[in-house]
Amino acid sequence: MELGAGALRWKEFGGEHLAELTELAQACLAVDGGLPLFARTPLLRARLFQTRTLGAWHDGRLVAAIGVGAGQQPATSTGLVHPAWRGRGFGGQLLNWAQEQAGDVDLLLTTESWSPGADALFRARGFEWTFTEWVLRHDLDAVPAVAHPDGVRTEPVTLGTELFETYCASFAERPGFAAPSAEDWLGELRADDEYRPDLSLIARGPDGGAVGFLNVIDNCIDTVGVVPGWRGRRVGAYLVASTLRALAGEGAREAWLCVNDNNPVAAALYRRLGLRDAGRRARYLRRRS
Repeated sequence: MELGAGALRWKEFGGEHLAELTELAQACLAVDGGLPLFARTPLLRARLFQTRTLGAWHDGRLVAAIGVGAGQQPATSTGLVHPAWRGRGFGGQLLNWAQEQAGDVDLLLTTESWSPGADALFRARGFEWTFTEWVLRHDLDAVPAVAHPDGVRTEPVTLGTELFETYCASFAERPGFAAPSAEDWLGELRADDEYRPDLSLIARGPDGGAVGFLNVIDNCIDTVGVVPGWRGRRVGAYLVASTLRALAGEGAREAWLCVNDNNPVAAALYRRLGLRDAGRRARYLRRRS
């Protein structure tokens, strides 16, 4: 498919191009910030290895790539343009191609390495922000100390119904929360080779019932939740601080955590614990109505 002039070669990509895709994702993260897990195989595959794929090579180097999940409502897409190749219209060309593949259904764009340029492009094409998170980083040379919450004990999680129900109870009141099935939510964790059940924690109150939880994927704090009746008692702060200390004890140099823009209370807590802004991730939707 011809999408531009010059020495570019456009073609589908597949599993044999994982190294090139990883290098492209790393280049975008280095400039834009964002979620480091994006440059690792599980999330990279989930975002880019979709129904249709298209990449652009220049002198054997992958400089742009996009995946589109067609045949569903909404269609989904994630695309990347190498920072050195931006400003030449490739983002717009890739977006045109994605919209063609989506056809007559809504199109949901996901970016794990948000940039102002991509935001301007998406908004100019009629896409609206549906989700955005701050990506936060903690350098583990010094970890915070949080007093043990009264009446609370913690233990490693067990992947089962209790963990899923604690997740749902913790987030049911969040704007836009749509609970997945237990099978899907737990299955995604089980399938992730980088999930750390040994570092992931569940917090229990005096009666033994679950009052909060924290999941860890590699060195990322993937999800933190506290049930409504136990908020404001240092449970979330203690879970995060305990995990930061455990990661530091293993020799990790940094830890990562994402927090939704519409959760300023949690964001303020994490920043008080020493996490600092390191990019954003977002989703955009364009409806075909």
